[in-house]
Amino acid sequence: MKPLPALAASVVLMCAAAAAPAQQSDAAAFTRQVNAFVDGWHDDAAHTRPAYFDKIAPQGVYIGTDKNEVWTRDQFKAWAKPYFDSKKAWSFTAQKRNVYFSPDRKYVWFDEQLNTQMGTCQASGVLRNTGKGFLIEHYQLSLAVPNELVDGFAKQIAEQEAKGKAN
Repeated sequence: MKPLPALAASVVLMCAAAAAPAQQSDAAAFTRQVNAFVDGWHDDAAHTRPAYFDKIAPQGVYIGTDKNEVWTRDQFKAWAKPYFDSKKAWSFTAQKRNVYFSPDRKYVWFDEQLNTQMGTCQASGVLRNTGKGFLIEHYQLSLAVPNELVDGFAKQIAEQEAKGKAN
């Protein structure tokens, strides 16, 4: 009778070991889907396709590089309208991206370094998996400022803000 429980335990362990690579492969495929979505979103902006805004959830938030750039999707769309109308928006391509997701894959968060017209930028975002695709719930873009330059930038920002208060 003792060989039967040992055999059962061996079968369970073999099944678990066989499932692990399948889960890793499935996770890699899901990560590729996420990367394709985010890369496509950036490409939509580069080619001023209206689908760019459709990929942001109606209540989604976009935070730009300026402290005043905190927009809902529709506010961001209104701000960007002149760029899209003139067919000259921005072009971001990922240098690298890290993707993470909830166990049920309903939520995805990522961080990325980007090649942009401003130089290297960093961004992070949150996606919601609708079952039919993804929607961007939150995206934050920032300039990647080398630490050695921070003091100079901080001084320039303080001077700029002081001028604004004087006007």
